[in-house]
Amino acid sequence: MESGAGITGASDGLQSLAWNVVGHTYTPKVLSPNAFIWHAIVPAETFVPPHIHPTQDEWITMLEGELEVEFGPEKHVARAGDTVRMPMGIAHGIFNRSGKTATCVFGVAPSRKLFDLFKALDGVTDPAELVRLSALHEVDFLPPPGDA
Repeated sequence: MESGAGITGASDGLQSLAWNVVGHTYTPKVLSPNAFIWHAIVPAETFVPPHIHPTQDEWITMLEGELEVEFGPEKHVARAGDTVRMPMGIAHGIFNRSGKTATCVFGVAPSRKLFDLFKALDGVTDPAELVRLSALHEVDFLPPPGDA
């Protein structure tokens, strides 16, 4: 599926899709071989554990609220209007520790298998299954601290 010329409405997703991925609501907005862009609602106290996209650059543009982004031991806070850059091959984790819902727009380039991953992860709550499915779609989660 690819999105051609046109407008994806503010509350609409491509093909009316929206997914629950790790407790976040992801609504796809643009899909082409070159890029995949989605709107995200990130509730307070939710997170995406540290992971690596070996084949994609990723970014987040903050609309409301704030997110903490960790690059290894480095911690950064992104607020409304900020853009977070996460180059391919660089481990990153995304945390909403603000006590309030955050909204943002995520993107990856090229799109690769991420759209299909989100379809597969919709509603998945088992961490082992999340890690397994992600690895099949070119996203590698890091082991928790202390695991080797």
